[in-house]
Amino acid sequence: MPTVVARFEDGRCGMTLIALIRHAATDWNEGGRVQSTTDVPLSEGGRSTVQSWHVPELLNGFDWVSSPLSRAVETASILSGHPPSKMDARLVEMDWGAWEGMTISELRAEIGHPGEAWRAGGLDFKGPDGESQRDVQTRLLSFFSEVADTMQPTVIVCHRGIVRATYSLAANWDQKTAWPDTLADDCTHLFRLSSDGHPSIEELNVPLTTP
Repeated sequence: MPTVVARFEDGRCGMTLIALIRHAATDWNEGGRVQSTTDVPLSEGGRSTVQSWHVPELLNGFDWVSSPLSRAVETASILSGHPPSKMDARLVEMDWGAWEGMTISELRAEIGHPGEAWRAGGLDFKGPDGESQRDVQTRLLSFFSEVADTMQPTVIVCHRGIVRATYSLAANWDQKTAWPDTLADDCTHLFRLSSDGHPSIEELNVPLTTP
């Protein structure tokens, strides 16, 4: 498991804390298919994974919100023990457009190595009729601004593309290089929101796998 990364800076007192958790696996994840806005539920293996997770004590008292896609709602409900208090469409996965549902080998046949194509395009890389990470960041900043206004610490159960876009904003990463940090799927990643909703890194890779 990646080492927990903590970063603290002066002047963060009073900034709103958020914790991002990626949903557990679906049949499409397990089959290596491109998955974004299609509402694919958790697989049996995914449900079993979430049932083995534990909410870190540092998230006590947090509100729970999620993407409206069932894989995120179910992950939030199983992990927290109750349905999320809010579901927001701005938290859905990045739309891959015409590439949705393709296998990785099919995508490679069309565009070559996906990672290389993504690094070439950076924040503006996107599929035909799809979204870029820059598009995702725009809708996320709108959502984060509303969360910052409430000053309520919040767990956000979402998708890999949402975690990536948030991290990119916080780390000022243009996505044209390899990830500066490794973010594990079986962890929560904490960020603090400024008054206008811009995230900064608080702590990465807090495990969900230990009580």
